[in-house]
Amino acid sequence: QVQLVESGGGLVQAGGSLRLSCAASGRTLSRHAMGWFRQAPGKEREFVAAINWSDGSTYYADSVKGRFTISRDNAKNTVYLQRNSLKPENTTVYYCTAHPKWGLVVHSTQQKAYKYWGQGTQVTVSS
Repeated sequence: QVQLVESGGGLVQAGGSLRLSCAASGRTLSRHAMGWFRQAPGKEREFVAAINWSDGSTYYADSVKGRFTISRDNAKNTVYLQRNSLKPENTTVYYCTAHPKWGLVVHSTQQKAYKYWGQGTQVTVSS
């Protein structure tokens, strides 16, 4: 079992940045995939980005390429998601997710592909 706890959400001014953290515990991360999804009000949860815990390789949803950066800190067992230049329409809940084997989810953007989920962190962008 892997427990995931997100942090870093809250109220952000338009034009500002976000840096979300997801701390993993419960199992040593090795070949895991760690990722982020988001869910805006009234919309389905959608994939944002994922990272291979082992070698740091990443992939992003086509819709967000160039706007988000996913990274990891192996020593802290933490994955990060960063984005600049936020707008009010970017208000959403971000969810951290993980799967024990990167090879089974690589290039997948489906929720059902992932095994573990955090509780989510709300990001509200004010104008």
